[in-house]
Amino acid sequence: MKILESIKNNIPNAVTCLNLLCGSLAVIMAFKPFETMLWELQGYQLSFILIALAAVADFCDGFVARLIHAESPLGAELDSLSDCVSFGLAPALILYNVMTPAGCESWICYMSLMIPIFGALRLARFNIDTNQTTTFTGLPIPANAIFWIGFINFYVSHHSISQWIVLALIVILSLLMVCNLRMFSLKVHGFGIKESYRQYILLIISILFLVLAGVSGLACIIVFYVLMSFLFKEKEA
Repeated sequence: MKILESIKNNIPNAVTCLNLLCGSLAVIMAFKPFETMLWELQGYQLSFILIALAAVADFCDGFVARLIHAESPLGAELDSLSDCVSFGLAPALILYNVMTPAGCESWICYMSLMIPIFGALRLARFNIDTNQTTTFTGLPIPANAIFWIGFINFYVSHHSISQWIVLALIVILSLLMVCNLRMFSLKVHGFGIKESYRQYILLIISILFLVLAGVSGLACIIVFYVLMSFLFKEKEA
């Protein structure tokens, strides 16, 4: 019975490890950004897919833990470590490796490492804050990864973007993760318009951005999310 109980308790952790595995593979692919890889995809595109798969695993581990009543402090810590790799380090290294051949100054390329550093600070603060349930304090690290996937996709086809703009975005997005801005949860709490109208608005706008701009629209979605959180911050606090 103890063996079965141990297996049950570690099922969510196994799903979390899939998150970490996908993030680690995304890091490897990040160093081959323009090589043609699996399914004729370039390395940076495959990294995007791996980060997306990590996000699916990140959602499923918590869902599975609640479903089988196997939530644990170990699982929470493992989840944060995995998120730091998949949604902090992976997008940072993709950005670094697409900026370098574009002729950006080396020190600006290295500034991309602010993303996992501030992401780790964000996750550490989240782990000790019991108030972040229906709202978040600062930009969630998965949302940060979504922004960078969209922006990098746009950057690859528009190398004329100033390196100073990229640097400014790195600093702004990093600070957003550790700022005190209250940001509403993306989870729908009930199907009524009154309690979930922000989520519905964001969903509709997100579909429009994706239809109009494709993958690059992901960056616009996160910008809109931040603006919505700022506008409704008093109601969410």
